[in-house]
Amino acid sequence: MQVYGFPLSPFVRKVLLVAAVKGIAVESVIGRPGAPSPEFLEASPFRKIPALRDGDFTLSDSTAIATYMDALHPEPAIFPAKARARGKAIWFEEFADTIIVPAGAKIVFNRFVAPRVLGRPGDEAAAEQGMAEIAPMLDYLEGAVPAEGWLTGDTFSIGDIAVASVLRTLAYAMPSPDPDRHPATAAWYARVGEQPCWRAVAEREVAAVATLG
Repeated sequence: MQVYGFPLSPFVRKVLLVAAVKGIAVESVIGRPGAPSPEFLEASPFRKIPALRDGDFTLSDSTAIATYMDALHPEPAIFPAKARARGKAIWFEEFADTIIVPAGAKIVFNRFVAPRVLGRPGDEAAAEQGMAEIAPMLDYLEGAVPAEGWLTGDTFSIGDIAVASVLRTLAYAMPSPDPDRHPATAAWYARVGEQPCWRAVAEREVAAVATLG
């Protein structure tokens, strides 16, 4: 099974984490921005990342791929069984993917991707706009994170994976959750960082980012 996309992407990281949770062996195929391979384009004709190839089966979009992996390997489950917990897990995934990411992209692109990957200055005004947009999102998360356990209760879920994946990408361009301003979020994020799946994916990510120069 192959996963296409650069590990810096929260969507790629999400899929790699799901694979690690479930013990699915995947080959991470890293491409450079602006130079998609024919194999990637076959798996993702609209260039959405990540893309997946499993034999003669291809799929793109992180949520679709995570759902596919969960169906292939149901245990350990990343979607809670109880209705309310499952609904919340999917909500947190959407919160990460569709609410935090658009604001965070303004920060990460202009403070990290543009200067580090593309070799050109970023737009600091756009980055500051992203910082202003993301502040209330982090405040919301602080009120939603439990003092112990995970976002939907006792079980580590797709919600935790998605939100933590976005925070990890943001950390390339802004500080991680502040224990003084967001103590619950900082403690939860530290718990995520202790998960075996997180450590395994982080090691590969560090190596990939080092190639950027």
